[in-house]
Amino acid sequence: MRETVAREIAALERLTTDKLRQKYAEVFGEATTARNKAWLVKRIAWRLQVQAEGGLSGRGRQRAEELADEADLQLNPPPMKPQAPEEESAVRVLPFAADDRLPPPGTVIARKYKGCTLKVKVRADGFEYEGEVHASLSAIAKAITGSHYNGFLFFRLTRSDA
Repeated sequence: MRETVAREIAALERLTTDKLRQKYAEVFGEATTARNKAWLVKRIAWRLQVQAEGGLSGRGRQRAEELADEADLQLNPPPMKPQAPEEESAVRVLPFAADDRLPPPGTVIARKYKGCTLKVKVRADGFEYEGEVHASLSAIAKAITGSHYNGFLFFRLTRSDA
């Protein structure tokens, strides 16, 4: 590589991105939207070397074309195969087993906390506390205390045999 080209390439590192974009336009004859400094430096350096010493040899170009032809490039995804509609879609309903620590729906759980008696009604779709339905006892315990608590422990609904 000629000494002037080497100095010119070394000077590219010190240029700002805007200056590199201007240099790119000079060297390539067209503007770029790229703002990646490292990419601009590499592209400009390559172009300066090509201008100074020439591009690929005829043999090199031919080999590159051979490689490109042999490459198994797939630009579009394969077409979707139509799926045969299922004759019957079997929907299985799994039995829901409520936690055995919970009393049946309709039961009111009472607990004294900081001098107040808290009352929570067990419902089929959750738990009711002060007219609001919550998904879990833990959510109610958090609403009361402001901290995360295990709802079963907070309301003392632990198994006696454990």
